[in-house]
Amino acid sequence: MKSQPRISEAEWEVMRVIWAKAPTSASEVIRSLMVKDHRWHPKTVKTYLRRLVNKQVLEFQKEGRAYVYLPLVTEKECVATASKSFLGRVFGGSLKPMLAHFVRNQKLSPKEVEELKQILDERGKT
Repeated sequence: MKSQPRISEAEWEVMRVIWAKAPTSASEVIRSLMVKDHRWHPKTVKTYLRRLVNKQVLEFQKEGRAYVYLPLVTEKECVATASKSFLGRVFGGSLKPMLAHFVRNQKLSPKEVEELKQILDERGKT
């Protein structure tokens, strides 16, 4: 996997819309974000779209007067990059303290605990 650029929290919101609806127009991204949260301004969304194109996370095609955006990276790739960065910055790259922290400090349902046990059991077998 090639190195992915870091994207901001706001850029994540824009990308989630694009991953869900790609290919999608700038106006559809704006509409989706404004339905979710009325604080989004169209010019702000367009600025984030331009930044994501510059970071080579998105590409666009001009169709008539509309700009249609397509992701150049998958959500899975971005999650992997962000996770690795977070793990390195906050937990010194060590998975065990991170996992222990979240298990101890987050409310988990019995079902979630069982799912985590299954994941760890499966991982232990490989």
